[in-house]
Amino acid sequence: MKRRAGLPLLLLASAAAGCTRPSAAAHGAPAVPVTTSEVRLADVPDRIEAVATVEPLETVSVKAQAGGQIVRVPFKEGQQVRAGDLLFQIDPRPYRAALAQAQANLARDQAQANKAADDARRADELFKQGVVSKDQHDQAFSIAQSQQAAVAADTAAVENARLNLDYADVRAPIGGRTGSVLVHEGNVVKAVDGSPLVVINRIDPIYVSFAVPEKRLGAIRAAQSRQSLSVEALAAGETAAPPSGRLSFVDNQVDTLSGTIRLKATFPNADGRLWPGQFVTARLTLGTRTGVVVVPAAAVQAGQQGSYVFVMKPDRTVEQRPVVAQISGAAVAVIDQGLRAGETVVVDGQMNLTAGARVQPRAEAAGGERARP
Repeated sequence: MKRRAGLPLLLLASAAAGCTRPSAAAHGAPAVPVTTSEVRLADVPDRIEAVATVEPLETVSVKAQAGGQIVRVPFKEGQQVRAGDLLFQIDPRPYRAALAQAQANLARDQAQANKAADDARRADELFKQGVVSKDQHDQAFSIAQSQQAAVAADTAAVENARLNLDYADVRAPIGGRTGSVLVHEGNVVKAVDGSPLVVINRIDPIYVSFAVPEKRLGAIRAAQSRQSLSVEALAAGETAAPPSGRLSFVDNQVDTLSGTIRLKATFPNADGRLWPGQFVTARLTLGTRTGVVVVPAAAVQAGQQGSYVFVMKPDRTVEQRPVVAQISGAAVAVIDQGLRAGETVVVDGQMNLTAGARVQPRAEAAGGERARP
């Protein structure tokens, strides 16, 4: 039987041709159901979001300026106090006694000073009459001056004693909310260098402090020159509209280690929604960007090389395309680079996609055409 020499060559050629065509499995794979949305142009707020910390407008560690035993604490922990309210009373009896003694010394020396002044006047008259010598005259005037100096010293001692007595009543230097009572009734405290008795925070108004990249500083300064800039504080778990404040402080230098600059916004806080030490998201609005490319935020995915989206082509296959995106609010992403208006992107179902995969759009993204910034 004669063998056909050309048959093996024909089989090898067929196999080689099969290796260069897309696999049948790829063409036969079912289309992945996805949700899509059209890329569009819109006007969106120009916003910067950053993690922020709530800080009191003022904070004071109250210390005793007079030593002694605390005999009264007339306020409660966490109470709102006004400037001048009594917080602690230190035993005033030693200070009252010291004041009485200083006043008695003043009265004694004042009487002696009055007598010395009279003696000096008489000595002056007698000296003019030649009755007393110049030495006696000068001595009388020296005694009068010495007694006047003693009166001045006693007057200062009385004022100091009265001040110490006033310090026995420890009063609030600012209005605000008190923290934990750190020294209770019956304890003995030292003057000035002792531990704080209580800490007062002024929380209405209140600061929200956050840092932004230094590259946004120019835009912030430009927007600030046109108008007062609004800042919102978004707290986790809050369902009500976020409190709104105004940008009130831009630090005088950039942090060279982090490449950021510190900002502060001032918020009215009569309802106490913001609390010192709380973490919130600060949303600074610089203005409005007109005619920018936007997509639903769900379309933007994070990868090792940066952000990307899946773009659906006319043949209903997808292309993985890198983009430069900024999230503007919870629903919309602004695309600075990588997309054009009118293209279609996948907003749901990306987990099952690879570049070149066939897709079956379920519908436009809910609200995709009308998504608001």
